[in-house]
Amino acid sequence: MSALVIGILLPLAGTMLGSAFVFFMKKEIPDRLQKTLLGFASGVMVAASVWSLLIPSIEMATHSSALMGTSPNLGEEFSRIVPAAVGFLAGIVFLLLIDELTPHLHVGAQNSEGPRSRLSRTMMLALAVTIHNLPEGMAVGVVFAGESQGLTLNAALAVSVGIAIQNIPEGAIISMPMHAEGNSRMKSFIIGTLSGVVEPVGSVAILLLASVLGVALPYLLAFAAGAMMYVVVEELIPETAQGRHTNLSTIGFALGFVLMMVMDVVLG
Repeated sequence: MSALVIGILLPLAGTMLGSAFVFFMKKEIPDRLQKTLLGFASGVMVAASVWSLLIPSIEMATHSSALMGTSPNLGEEFSRIVPAAVGFLAGIVFLLLIDELTPHLHVGAQNSEGPRSRLSRTMMLALAVTIHNLPEGMAVGVVFAGESQGLTLNAALAVSVGIAIQNIPEGAIISMPMHAEGNSRMKSFIIGTLSGVVEPVGSVAILLLASVLGVALPYLLAFAAGAMMYVVVEELIPETAQGRHTNLSTIGFALGFVLMMVMDVVLG
């Protein structure tokens, strides 16, 4: 139980640590550093989506097919990939709907996206990071739920640690622009931290859902992967590709991807 609680709270701790950078750094993050951090966050999320979520989803579906038998009408290979494909696309659609229905400011953007909302820039930034943190919390919850179907505790903790590491630069990227807009350091830190609360909430919600729909776990794993990949493709990568120093984003992506991949393989 203690490992579960730690795993659920680690991503929030990463967000808090990153938000605390506002107390020690200048008002603006240097462009080179921001590009590197955004690339790093993208790499971690992509690796976690593939190694920690999609591959286990396929393996669980394969194991279930072996135990229950495979319908000759579907074919063995097709039935193995259906949960991963359906869950992944559902995660994409889910985040797409949230993105469209919730007024927010894209991470790294300097201006709001026109007259979508009269919310303050600070609140729109908070909504943006909340949207990002939701699929990450879901991912943590679903890998811990997967312990009952073959995923190891170490593998689940690896996902939690990887997301926590990814949340450190993300927290800084959010809280520091808030301070640059005129908010106090403490207010910027508090709002940045509160935006990460959705992660443990999402983890607990998925754990409760998985306990009721255990057979749907392969779909839930892929759902979390799709949601995380949406964030990367829609938000993070476009920001890393703008302006100068895009090569630093690529280096950051590679480092983040390799770090998460190694953690998943070694700890899993």
